[in-house]
Amino acid sequence: MTASIASTGEGHHRHHREAQVDPLAGLRGAADPPWDVYLTGTVFLDIIFTGLDSAPVRGTESWARGMGSSPGGVANMATALARLGLRTSLAAAFGDDHYGEYCWDALEQGEGIDLTPSRTIPHWHSPVTVSMAYEGERTMVSHGHEPPPEEVLLQDGAPAAPPHARAAVASLTPGRGAPWIARAAGLGTRVFADVGWDDTGAWDLAGLTDLKHCEAFLPNAEEAMRYTGTSCPRAAAHALTEHVPLAVVTLGSDGAYAVDRRTGETAEVPAIAVEALDPTGAGDVFVAGFVTGALAGWPLADRLAFAGLTAALSVQEFGGSLSAPGWSEIAAWWRRVQSVDGQDPEALRRYEFLDGLLPAGRETTPWPRRRAVPTIGFRRSA
Repeated sequence: MTASIASTGEGHHRHHREAQVDPLAGLRGAADPPWDVYLTGTVFLDIIFTGLDSAPVRGTESWARGMGSSPGGVANMATALARLGLRTSLAAAFGDDHYGEYCWDALEQGEGIDLTPSRTIPHWHSPVTVSMAYEGERTMVSHGHEPPPEEVLLQDGAPAAPPHARAAVASLTPGRGAPWIARAAGLGTRVFADVGWDDTGAWDLAGLTDLKHCEAFLPNAEEAMRYTGTSCPRAAAHALTEHVPLAVVTLGSDGAYAVDRRTGETAEVPAIAVEALDPTGAGDVFVAGFVTGALAGWPLADRLAFAGLTAALSVQEFGGSLSAPGWSEIAAWWRRVQSVDGQDPEALRRYEFLDGLLPAGRETTPWPRRRAVPTIGFRRSA
């Protein structure tokens, strides 16, 4: 386990569709599937209020000093993957309203995400989440109508028939399978799965019926221990490898631990010390970073380090998809931390693999650079 590394800067942002580093450039061939990663889920419109001095107080009006808006929900993961240079395809339902139109445009035009499997559902309103960030925490209020019936979502074969992709990211639901996961695995797609809190309290691994189709499972420490009945997250990771080849357990401020049953390899990487402003979407960014390293064939420890780095960069800004870092932020961070006096040499060596990804002399975004948009969109002038 390496020593902790101190980060710098208060935030980061990049403009949309910047020139990307392609982490899979050396692996691409004519026979490759058209997409690197496929995923499906619910897209929310996220409205984020920032600059609050405290939590809202009953019976009073609070003014926020900042505000941002962006696609949220599964869009957090899709955006994080696309900004790391992976060719990303998303199947989702979009509301037939201005919010849905804004989210579609932001993902397709702004981030270059393929929405061919997605659908705009007539007379369905977009789900909305309002997030209020203060003191490193957040309070959220969400609203949404009943989701479209499954037969509407599955028209033209989406998302029940997933496109051919190198990998897919799935969110497992206790007690309920998703047929597309088995179909994707049958196509040779490598499935990486996370899971949410089990509101039933059962914490039964047998209830995660699609886990058998997955290559990797990435729960947090509390989830891993509850599912395995262990009292140590590292022991939980080893126990999970009886059910899935690769187990990755996130340890919060302590970093992450992983076990690969196929190779017997284990790895543990500490977290990067940062001042967290908003943890929204950090888990999605971690998974996106890990998937990137896995598809690129990096050693297990490098995958963990990269995933932790991208998550650390994301929590230094507000919002979910708004804060997902791109290669310009990664390059700016790497060059900046190397210039800080007193850095632990061992900790710096943990990230030397970045030198092979970031071309020498590459012009990068200044630190920090903001990209939050304050409104849904300005009216076009005539």
